Amino acid sequence: MNRGPVERIEISRSSLVRNIGEFRRLIGRRRKFLAVVKANAYGHGLLEVARVAVAEGVDWLGVNSVDEGLTLRAAGIAAPVLVLGYAPLGALEEAVRGDLRLTVYNRETVHRLSELAVRLGRTVRLHVKVETGTWRQGVDPRQLAAFVGDIRRRPGLAVEGLSSHFANIEDTTKHDYPRRQLAAFRTAVRELEAGGPRIPIKHMSCTASTVLFPEPGFNLARVGIGLYGLWPSKETYLSCLLDRKELLSLEPVLSWKARIAQVKKVPAGADIGYGGTYRTTRPTVLAVVPVGYYDGYDRGLTNAAHVLVKGRRAPVRGRVAMDFFMADVTDVPGVGLEDEVTLLGADGRERITAEDLAALAGTISYEILARINPLIPRIVV
Repeated sequence: MNRGPVERIEISRSSLVRNIGEFRRLIGRRRKFLAVVKANAYGHGLLEVARVAVAEGVDWLGVNSVDEGLTLRAAGIAAPVLVLGYAPLGALEEAVRGDLRLTVYNRETVHRLSELAVRLGRTVRLHVKVETGTWRQGVDPRQLAAFVGDIRRRPGLAVEGLSSHFANIEDTTKHDYPRRQLAAFRTAVRELEAGGPRIPIKHMSCTASTVLFPEPGFNLARVGIGLYGLWPSKETYLSCLLDRKELLSLEPVLSWKARIAQVKKVPAGADIGYGGTYRTTRPTVLAVVPVGYYDGYDRGLTNAAHVLVKGRRAPVRGRVAMDFFMADVTDVPGVGLEDEVTLLGADGRERITAEDLAALAGTISYEILARINPLIPRIVV
């Protein structure tokens, strides 16, 4: 008897290793490779992905929060970890004790970190975020010299890096705006270093910019969605074709699977699920799948998506509920209790991609993956 979970996420180690190899080849050995594993590694499993990435020679890991960084440390992962998101003042002591690198842009954070560094006898390595046009995190370039100068005057702190982030590189094939951002970052770096010591690490990248704008002048490349085998957008893929750049050979890493909780026959004219949003037009065989929007299977997939059963497509029928949805398996012979259902991934010759589900749900592949419930077991296969 199968005593495994009714729902699981499978992580293909070979696909992840392949994608890491593709980006390492693109990045080269002179630059450090930072694998972005924030948001539970884009839904893939923070520790599962981080362990493979470090084993495959990735140099740094990037997280969003102090909690994510401390989870890596608690698991014995000693690689450099950069917190890309906001570190609350109350979490800074734990961050210092965990030897996390921190992205900074507020003086209050800097002042508190210096106090902690002195008290704990540590050196805290900081990466200053420069505002170049995303208007999110960051220090105004006109205030950058004063901000960095304040850090350098305070004991226990070291300015290890300068960073920025692109705002509009994935949604268009016209890249005037990211080029202006890139120029603004270069100018900020040049002016800062003209009046003081050089900053060891500069980075302003994502998967799209790593592919479209290889920058040997920057010495750390941050790779996110591409690590997991997805292109950032159709526009990024098209830009590669238009610019005649080499297309990376990426493989999706994640598969989402469940087991059928019940098989039932319903008559023609039956209203299926909450709200009766689907009415059968023939005698129908339904598979009840114990997955719902609590698990991250978007409610917008109601009467729109397909799942795979025995290598065949089966349409979702009725409204996706919190913990269940139904699929029409009338045309799939021999379906039984606890047979496997693939919500995302391949089964035989058929495949359902994160991009497919995103298009149906009116969102992007990032959200489809990142919203998969972290309580669902991740299994590296």
